[in-house]
Amino acid sequence: MEKLIEQLNAYMANLAVLHRKLQNYHWNVTGPQFFTLHAKLEEYYTHVNEGIDVVAEEILKLQGEPLGTMASYLKIATLKEAENKKISADAVAKSVIADFTTMKKQICDIKAAADAANVYEVSTMADDFIAEYSKAIWMLRQSQE
Repeated sequence: MEKLIEQLNAYMANLAVLHRKLQNYHWNVTGPQFFTLHAKLEEYYTHVNEGIDVVAEEILKLQGEPLGTMASYLKIATLKEAENKKISADAVAKSVIADFTTMKKQICDIKAAADAANVYEVSTMADDFIAEYSKAIWMLRQSQE
């Protein structure tokens, strides 16, 4: 169970970095797709923030301790923060696709570990995240054509 808790904390760390990154992009995106992407990024970062709470509660249910500081998140996160500068809508979309793909792989690994440990609540939670990433990746890719 300890390994699963570690995986969940690492995932939560990436969610925290992703939340900041999406909000940064929301503030700094430029270009003809500004209005569309600005609104979509707000939707994404709001949803990611809610996901942090969901994951923390799963960790607590497993008798673990969820990480709760940016310093602890940044120590173990594999996603990188965005820079504080203007960025084109195309660059934002490509970055978000890459990050969502990374997050999807990470949560798929957690699902496999949860299934192996018969921790079905975590597995079910993972299913929801996987479906959301799959749809968002598809939609963002469609916008790139």
